[in-house]
Amino acid sequence: MILEVGLGERAYDIVIERGCLTSAGTLCNLNRKVLVLTDSGVPPQYAQTVAAQCAQPSVLTVLQGENSKSLETFGQIMQVMVEAGFTRKDCVVAVGGGVVGDLAGYAAASYMRGVDFYNIPTTVLSQVDSSIGGKTAVNLGGYKNMVGAFYQPKKVLIDLEVLATLPARQISNGLAEAVKMSLTSDAELFALFEEVAAGTASLDQHMETIIERSLRVKKYVVEQDEREMGLRKILNFGHTIGHGVEAYMQELYGEEGTDAREKGLYHGECVALGMIPQCSPEVRTRLLPVLAALNLPTTCTFDAAAVTEAIKHDKKGAAGTITAITVPAVGTFATEETTAQALGAKLPLIQTPQQEEA
Repeated sequence: MILEVGLGERAYDIVIERGCLTSAGTLCNLNRKVLVLTDSGVPPQYAQTVAAQCAQPSVLTVLQGENSKSLETFGQIMQVMVEAGFTRKDCVVAVGGGVVGDLAGYAAASYMRGVDFYNIPTTVLSQVDSSIGGKTAVNLGGYKNMVGAFYQPKKVLIDLEVLATLPARQISNGLAEAVKMSLTSDAELFALFEEVAAGTASLDQHMETIIERSLRVKKYVVEQDEREMGLRKILNFGHTIGHGVEAYMQELYGEEGTDAREKGLYHGECVALGMIPQCSPEVRTRLLPVLAALNLPTTCTFDAAAVTEAIKHDKKGAAGTITAITVPAVGTFATEETTAQALGAKLPLIQTPQQEEA
C-alpha cells in the first residue's frame, strides 16, 4: 500500500509493505553516498540490510536513548559526512525509532543546507507518528526538540516485519500515539482499541489497520498544516503534560542504562498519562480500560510541583499561556488557552495516591 503525503513539490510516498526493508534500494535512490544512521538499540542487521543496497554507504550507530538527540551527536554526524566527502547530491537514511529519525532528519536538513532524507522507522511509535510530517530536532538544556527544522523526507518505508524484534513494552509505548490520534480524529480506530480491551479481538489482528489509520490521520493533518500554525496542534494532544512528566522522570532517573529505563517512563507512556487529564469524564471512562489493556500507565508517582515547573517550559507556550488540546468526545477535539498552573491542578488525576503510614 502507498499513501501520498500531498505537499506539492515536497510531496512524498509512505510505502506500507511487509519486507520492504529488503527493497530499499529499489524504492529509494541509494545509488550515491548514503549515511545510514541507526542506534545501539536497533538490531544491527536492519542497517546492514540497507547499507548492502547502497552504492557508497557509511553506517553510523549512535547510543540508544533521548540523550543522543543532542548538539554533540549532531556535530558527530556532520563530521562523519564531511570526512566521507558527502555533497548536496548525497543522502541520509534513518533506520530506527523516533530519536534516530529526528537526528537523521535534522542532519539532512542542515548539511550543506539540505540533502535528501529517507526514513525507515523500526518502532511502532515512529511508524504511526514521528516518521512522517517533517519535524526534525535535537534537545537543548534538558528540554525536548528546542533546536530543529521542518524538513520532509523523500520517502518513508513502513515494514511491519521489523516490529517482530520489539519488546512488548516498546509496542505498547508506540500504541499510545495511535490512541492519541484515534481520540482526536478517528472514533472507528478507537473502537478497535476498545475491542482489544474487551478481549473480543487481539492486537495482532488489528496492528496493520492501526498503523494505516494512524498514518492517514497524521497525513491529513500535515497536508492541512505543515508548519503547525493551526490544525497540526492536535498532534500535541497528551504531550504538554506528558512532556512535563517525561522531563521529571529524566531528571530523577537519567536516560542511559537499563536501570534508568526500567524505573522511568518511555515517551509514549508519558503521553498516555498526559491524555487522561485532557479528556472529558465520559471519554476518560472509556480511555482508562484501553490504556490498561495496552499495558500503558494510568497513574504514576511524581512531584506535582516539579512536573508543573517542567510544563512551564513547554515550547508551545507564549506570554505565560499554553495552547492545549482537549477531547470532549471520542473522535473530536477542542483547543484551549491555559496555563501551567491550571494544567498542574489536573495532575492528581494521574498521580498515584500516597499510602498513609500505619
